[in-house]
Amino acid sequence: MSRLTAPAIADAPAVAQPLFDAIRKGAGKVPNAYALIGALSPAALKVAMEGDAALSRGTLSKVEIEAIRVAVSAQNGCDYCVAAHSAIGRMVGLKADELRQLRGGDRVEDVKRQALVDFARHVTSTTGTVAAERVQAVLDAGWTSAQVVEAMLAIALIGFTNLVNRVNDTDVDFPVPV
Repeated sequence: MSRLTAPAIADAPAVAQPLFDAIRKGAGKVPNAYALIGALSPAALKVAMEGDAALSRGTLSKVEIEAIRVAVSAQNGCDYCVAAHSAIGRMVGLKADELRQLRGGDRVEDVKRQALVDFARHVTSTTGTVAAERVQAVLDAGWTSAQVVEAMLAIALIGFTNLVNRVNDTDVDFPVPV
């Protein structure tokens, strides 16, 4: 049950309406998380959408981005984002077994992807400077410095929606993954 009070999409600020239209065009609906964010802070929704657009123009694949999003969301305890990004992950090519592994904190078969996910989980769990060995491990697995920066952008963006949904207790409007 939502904890934050937001107007309905139709009653949201006018500046939010084009953002909602763009989301509907791409997703077929405005998911509850984006409806809440946009209705309360169109500026925050715009930044999140622009961040996602920038990430999509980078060098990480959609599969790699969704693997990060699922793993980090599971680690952060965000049921909403776990459900949403498990569904999106399936659409972009993640297999059911790998999605279960990512949600459970288990190892995935793809060694290179595992190094990226390990890095993302570590970055998410630390409050201090990341040890040089951790950075070197992801680089040694074949990821470039640019991809490490893009992974951190993916972590930051999903972290924002994880926080919103955990604070709000947003109603999940995606299939609950099994």
